[in-house]
Amino acid sequence: MRVIRRQSVSLIACVFGLTACTPQRAMIPSAPTGPGLHVLFVGNSLTYVNDLPAIFEAMADSGHQRLLETRAVAKPDYSLEDHWNDGDARAAIAKGGWNVVVLQQGPSSLETSRALLIDYVRRFDDPIRQVGARTALYQVWPTSDRAADFPRANESYRLAADAVHGILFPVGEAWLAAQRIDPSIPLYAFDGLHPSPEGSYLAALVMYATLYSRSPLGLPASLRLRNGSSFGVDGAVAATLQAAAEQVTAASRAQRWVPNAGGLQKPDAPCACAATSPPSKAALKTTRKVPVDWPRHSGWKATRIT
Repeated sequence: MRVIRRQSVSLIACVFGLTACTPQRAMIPSAPTGPGLHVLFVGNSLTYVNDLPAIFEAMADSGHQRLLETRAVAKPDYSLEDHWNDGDARAAIAKGGWNVVVLQQGPSSLETSRALLIDYVRRFDDPIRQVGARTALYQVWPTSDRAADFPRANESYRLAADAVHGILFPVGEAWLAAQRIDPSIPLYAFDGLHPSPEGSYLAALVMYATLYSRSPLGLPASLRLRNGSSFGVDGAVAATLQAAAEQVTAASRAQRWVPNAGGLQKPDAPCACAATSPPSKAALKTTRKVPVDWPRHSGWKATRIT
């Protein structure tokens, strides 16, 4: 849990405006070369705070699933319109090799932001399909002081996923489910916007259950990341979050409308194993590089994510 505390201190420093938190341009990640399931994340700090892609990888390792390899183009305050105009995300997609490209902006509960979300998801879907990948939507949550926005925010992401026949990761719905089960679990960080470690753990559970068509029940509360550090939440909290993720993904897993990992990757891809995680470079045939800006911003521009 030492890494969690260190990240929390860094985020506090950023919010108080230290010069070291000036946003920096994220690099364009290299194309994946390994035999596993390749996922590219395109988003903002709701993706890179706590390094959600790394948590997702470690969860797949612990669940003994086919190897998962991630990259990300994640920049502070960015909407999908910003990513489209910036060009880095499109350049990363065009390199090819992806099975799934995950798109994320703010909660998009307002009519104008919903329209922009759907518009730019449609725009991104064309280059994503051109490289043989599928579009996925990472459904995020409103700020803690705007709980009434949950229904419209969740609906916006469902509409965007439906518009391109894409995959939906219903994380916002899982937050509501977790809050119904145990409202004392702190899913938000202290700023009422970013995810706490528990919030990022829940997001990874939803992605795991959806993409692999597997129940998240019984996954470990503590994970070993591939960089050698540890990430974890309390065991009882983990069980509650798993129950929430199980609840919101049950229908899609039963219908199997999302192809599982076995149908999206090379048939000879090796399975991960918690006992040998992180996988060796020989197994991955590449070095994972997630261009995160952690923690590279000193606030949030509400006009971009509302």
